[in-house]
Amino acid sequence: MSVASPCTGICRIDPMTGWCAGCRRTLTEIAEWGAAGDGRRQAILDGLAQRRWPEGAPADKASADVVPPPAASTP
Repeated sequence: MSVASPCTGICRIDPMTGWCAGCRRTLTEIAEWGAAGDGRRQAILDGLAQRRWPEGAPADKASADVVPPPAASTP
């Protein structure tokens, strides 16, 4: 069974977070989706569960009202 895309048709990248306002994927995740296997697609979906818009954010997810992603850790 194929993993369905989380795309909602609201395709706008928030400049503060780098996430799509509709599905919360990054540009890299969106670009790789078509060629990704089900395992990678599921991994992307699992990561989205950790990306939360703040309580009470407006429907358009204006960049001033989003929670920035956690800082990347370096090895």
